[in-house]
Amino acid sequence: MAKRTDNIAEIEASLDGAGLRIGIATTHWNKDICDGLLSAATATLVKSGVSEKDIVIVTVPGALELPLVLKRMAESGKYDALIALGAVIRGDTYHFEIVSNEMAAGITRVQLDTGVPIGNAVLTTENDHQATARMTEKGRDVAHCAIEMARLLKTL
Repeated sequence: MAKRTDNIAEIEASLDGAGLRIGIATTHWNKDICDGLLSAATATLVKSGVSEKDIVIVTVPGALELPLVLKRMAESGKYDALIALGAVIRGDTYHFEIVSNEMAAGITRVQLDTGVPIGNAVLTTENDHQATARMTEKGRDVAHCAIEMARLLKTL
């Protein structure tokens, strides 16, 4: 990253995953999409230097179960960062809004309460096509996010 200021200290982003321990929580619902997210995320973590032995994957039923499992993982002290993967696809009822909002709020709360960064790649889309179109890019993005935030918090 280019220096943007003179005489002001700036902490630069790092995507070096070497030595980091990453936990991933994914869901059973919309399995094909979640598997696509997981494949892209794990490939990106390994390509960025995270050892396969330092990645742990946990599967939960659905998006509403993610915050509880992520909280337990964060409190364990075993992980430098966590990743949430899933897909909530709009249906014909209000359930989509409840699941999307509560899941996102829960993940944010876990992150703030524990101090462990959580990359959130739970897709909230209108249909399967949108989710499928986004899964690879979002899987890569969330892996980079987890590494960058883990490194930043270690520096701070």
